[in-house]
Parts: sequence; structure tokens; C-alpha cells
Amino acid sequence: MTSAEQTLKSGAGAAHPEHLGHVIFIAAAAAMGGFLFGYDSAVINGAVEAIRTRYDVGSAALAQVIAIALIGCAIGAATAGRIADRIGRIRCMQISAVLFTISAVGSALPFALYDLAFWRIIGGFAIGMASVIGPAYIAEVAPAAYRGRLGSFQQAAIVIGIAISQLVNWGILNAAGGDQRGELLGVEAWQVMLGVMVVPAVLYGLLSFAIPESPRFLISVGRDERAREVLREVEGDSMDLDARVAEIEHAMKSEHKSTFRDLLGGTFFFKPIVWIGIGLSVFQQFVGINVAFYYSSTLWQSVGVDPTESFLYSFTTSIINIVGTVIAMIFVDRIGRRPLALIGSVGMVVGLALEAWAFSYDLVDGKLPATQGWVALVAAHVFVLFFALSWGVVVWVFLGEMFPNRIRAAALGVAAAAQWIANWAITASFPSLADWNLSATYVIYTIFAALSIPFVLRFVKETKGKTLEEMG
Repeated sequence: MTSAEQTLKSGAGAAHPEHLGHVIFIAAAAAMGGFLFGYDSAVINGAVEAIRTRYDVGSAALAQVIAIALIGCAIGAATAGRIADRIGRIRCMQISAVLFTISAVGSALPFALYDLAFWRIIGGFAIGMASVIGPAYIAEVAPAAYRGRLGSFQQAAIVIGIAISQLVNWGILNAAGGDQRGELLGVEAWQVMLGVMVVPAVLYGLLSFAIPESPRFLISVGRDERAREVLREVEGDSMDLDARVAEIEHAMKSEHKSTFRDLLGGTFFFKPIVWIGIGLSVFQQFVGINVAFYYSSTLWQSVGVDPTESFLYSFTTSIINIVGTVIAMIFVDRIGRRPLALIGSVGMVVGLALEAWAFSYDLVDGKLPATQGWVALVAAHVFVLFFALSWGVVVWVFLGEMFPNRIRAAALGVAAAAQWIANWAITASFPSLADWNLSATYVIYTIFAALSIPFVLRFVKETKGKTLEEMG
């Protein structure tokens, strides 16, 4: 039995271990979209300063080029649910893989700044689709006893993608003699960094042909026999397949293809449950987590760290991100989603507040004072650790579970789109805010981390151990 299987089995309740390895493979293949999501999101970190000098742009314009991919993410996330309901989850994954590949090639060989921005929008659309389809597909395929941990595969893949991108960037930078614009393979080093994503994009496309369609989608289009086969694959021969299909059909009888209109209602435009999903997405981004992955090299260089060391710090942060994610995977089904979110919020407040304090000191000879520099470095890792073991995982698990069946796809799309818009707001604003007052910027992130605590306590309900049909 593999370590992944042992992690999933522990405390899982009723299980079908003879099928667990296959279920893990299916979830891992679907989560390759998350790997690309993480890789594409963070790989730009290694190219920021090179793009600034190559195209001679200021902080505001540079931020728009970096952040413009997030507009594509929002569009992809908002439309993925409808596309998935129409043509299936697997076809969505394949479309996403093709777009990832096109974006990687275009970004590596741009003619000018404007077409680099265009290719980043294309990649963003693919990320947005993957951000919706991955957790939705895994939630629909996974047995209830394992769904939390299998759902966390999406975030695990994201953080591994982030870490691998930083490691690859660091390797390419060293191969180019420490110069982001140094020549490598006939182009500049930063172009190679962006082009390497072709490899995982093609792998994602190939894996999508090796996994089955979601049984819920199959039942929705009248392919009940194939749905039984898939359920047998993932839930075991001992399962009463007729009863399971009947349960899904019963839950779907009152359903129709979810649309934006289905989300409307309540006092403030959307249904309350949709606003809670939007709130989770916004808080996840407004703590400033993606500053650590889009701008960390630039941030450390701005306080006097050598460029090569700044890349290394970006990589160590990514490793801490993976450690935190593994912790979350172990505990998400043991202690629940809400407790993890609250623990993470408290830890993030501490880490962000310490960073704000450290950055409040003036630079001496272009560097932070020694004590403040070490506090900033340790606090940054503390912040990422607590984010990873909590909000990084539980938000995706919540979004895959919390919505009633009849609105799940559309509601997940809106919540994910809100996440990308919030991500864009943070990403686009950080360079200008940092130029204004870096310490105050981290105070703002600290306030949002603190506000997430009463939000979870007041509005977010636990989904641990419930079937999707129990959500309404």
C-alpha cells in the first residue's frame, strides 16, 4: 500500500480499499490541472524583472501585464461550469490542456509586450477552467469517506506546481549565469522559463484520456449503464449500484442545467450560500497570498537580497507551501474544514503582522537591518505555512462540497470567478502599494486575515462527512 493510500485510509470510515489506488490515480490525473494552475501562476515570478527591463515599463504597467492573466482566469472560471454541463468534465480538461499549451508557446516567443499579455490571457482562461473542473470532478467521483482528502489533491497539485516552477526558474537562472535576460537555447532565460510549461500541459491532455467521465454527468445525459461502470470503478463491487444511481437520479430530478439565473435570490442579489462561497474566495486572496508567489523574488530584491538568493527563498517558500498542504490533507477529514480555517487565520495574522513590522524599518545600505530581515524572512514562511494548512486547501474543498446539487456548477463558477477577480485586484495593486508603503500594504493583508475569523464563525457551515446529495 502506498503512503498516499495510507494517508487516505486513516480515519476514513467505510471504505473500499481494493479500489483506492485507482481512485487516487483518477483524482491525481484530474488534479494535473491544478499543477498547471500553480505552475503558470508562479512561473511569471522568475520573469518579472526581465520583462520590466526588456520592455522598459514602470511598476503600474508591469503589474497589469502580470495580472492580466487573472482576467482570463475569471472568464474561464465563470464559463467552465456551463461548458462542463454541456460537453462533460473530461472534454473541459482537454480544452484546458490545449489552451495551456498554446499559451506556453506564445508566452515564450512574444513579439512585443501586447502579445505577451494576450498569451497570458489565454493561459489565464485555461487556469480558470482548471480551477473549476478539477475540484468539481473530484468531488463527483470520490467516495464520500475520502472526498475531503481527494479534494485536497487539487491544492496539493497547485503547490507542487508552484514549487516546481520556482525550482525550474532557479535552475534556468543559474544555467544563464544568474541573468534573467541571459541567452539560453537561442532566447532569453525568462522566455525558457515560460516555455517549459508545454511539458506538463501535454501530459495533462494525455492523462485526461485515461480517466472516466463523472457519473453524475453521465446520468444527466442518460448514460446510466456507463455511470454504473464508473461507480463500480471508484466505489467498489460491494456497493449497491442501482441504489447509488437511484440516489443520484433522485437528487437530480428536481434539477436542470444550472445557470446564472439559478443563483439569484435573497436580499442581496445572490442566494446567501453563493455569497458565502464568494466570501471564502475573496478572503483567500485578500490576505495577499499570491504576492508571495508572483512577486517574491522582486520583493526580496527590493530589500537588498541578491537575485539568485531571492529565487532560492522563493523555492523554500514553495516547499513550506507543500508541507502545509500535506498537513491539511492529513487533517481535513479528521478535524474538519472549519477548525482548519480558523487555525490558519490566526497563524496568518501573526505572520503578516510580523512582516508589516519588519518592513516598517528603513533600509540601511539598501538592506533591511539584520534583525528585521530575518524576522521578515521567517514571518513570510510562517504566513505561507498557515495559509497552506488551512485556506489553501479548505476553500477548494468547501467550494466543491457546499452548494446544493442543482446550482453546484454555476455557483462554483461564480465563486471561482470572484476568486480570480480578487486575485487580480491584489496582484495588480501590489507594485504600486509597495512603492507607496510596503509595511502599510502588509497591515492591509493582516486586517483581512483577522476579518476572516468572524466570517467563518458566523457564516460557514461544516461539510465534513456529508454526501453531495445532503447539501440540498
